[in-house]
Amino acid sequence: MPTTPAPTPAKSAAPPPRSVLRDTAFLRLWAGTTASGLATWALPFVLGLAVLHRDLGAAGLGLVLAARTAGFLLAVAVGGVLADRHTRRAVVLWSALAAAVAAPLLALGLGRSLLLMTAAAALAGAGQGACRPAFQALTAETVDPEHRQQANAAMTMAVRASTLTGPALTALLAAFLDVWMLLLGIGLLWLVAALVPSRVRRVAVPAAAERSATPSSRRPAFRAFHVEFLDGIREARRHPWFLAGLAALVAVIALGYSATSVALPLISRDRYGTEWVLAAAMTAYTVGALVGALVISRLRPRSQGWAAFAGLAAYGVAPLSLMLPVHPVVVVAAYAVAGIGIELFNVPWFTATQREVARDKLARVSSLDFLVSYGLAPVGLALIAPAIDAFGVTPVLATCATACFLVPAVAALVPTARHFAARPKASA
Repeated sequence: MPTTPAPTPAKSAAPPPRSVLRDTAFLRLWAGTTASGLATWALPFVLGLAVLHRDLGAAGLGLVLAARTAGFLLAVAVGGVLADRHTRRAVVLWSALAAAVAAPLLALGLGRSLLLMTAAAALAGAGQGACRPAFQALTAETVDPEHRQQANAAMTMAVRASTLTGPALTALLAAFLDVWMLLLGIGLLWLVAALVPSRVRRVAVPAAAERSATPSSRRPAFRAFHVEFLDGIREARRHPWFLAGLAALVAVIALGYSATSVALPLISRDRYGTEWVLAAAMTAYTVGALVGALVISRLRPRSQGWAAFAGLAAYGVAPLSLMLPVHPVVVVAAYAVAGIGIELFNVPWFTATQREVARDKLARVSSLDFLVSYGLAPVGLALIAPAIDAFGVTPVLATCATACFLVPAVAALVPTARHFAARPKASA
């Protein structure tokens, strides 16, 4: 007897992608990054308290902080090579443990041995520098490609929140704990950064990165550090958008950020006669960066490279506001806009680097990013103050504001810069 065939059920719609904030592996990585950020931003503040308590002199503070910076710049390049040569998780573990060991050494040297404190600060900076490119590459290994922009936004929000709450939290704890205990607390934060991130599962690799990756079976087992670092530079040169973005970032940091760092305290004191403008502007910048990271976690511009460069150029409103005799609220608002813009650049920049760069060279390219941007910032700070003395604050600010607007605009004209990719992504 013929029977009527059962109707074929309609295919259900694909479930929506799972949020990265529900991914345990990413949350553990985020917690480790947040702990390292809090430890990084708390250390200069704690050492400043040591100066107030006369356990450390002003010259000693400068020497210790300089040693930390030197350790960071040296280790960020070495850390990129190590993170591509070995597992990124192992590099995070050992570099964070090195920074954790440095904290009690700083405490032991406090008021006793400036030499020990200087060596410990260099070790702390080295641990911080080595883990930065490793954390960057570890994010790409932990998070699926479609969720990386949200993940990078969450990471940068953690960094900005650390800069906003770290000094305040440290000042609160200083009311109950001495400097020695605060330094040990920084060591505990580094232990969290070392131990909390979990072992990584390999996620799908984008075709662009997969094609350019060198199979480990064909890679020499032992090569000189400088040779492997030069391989990372060659990989960076394959991406014109990356070199253009790095040049624009250097212009904004070495000129715009350095100029405002020097000029804002002077103008807050001389023009407005109060320290309130200084504190409010810096707070507005950090809050703006938090807002920018929140917006870009969901925003997907059609031409993400052009949108990112526009955000970076927005920093120019900060030196521009300091040039003009405007109400202090305008200065604060300009810093908020600058903060929003900087994260509208940073998050797509990190995401594109994780997507486009060969996976076996990602940490080295990231270390080049950190090395150039962080390394040239002190140079800019050292040159801006003499330039203000020689030419005056207004011409220097005008020059730096022009560079902030102009250099990202020129960088946006570079081939592949429009989409931060060799070719635009296919729309969904």
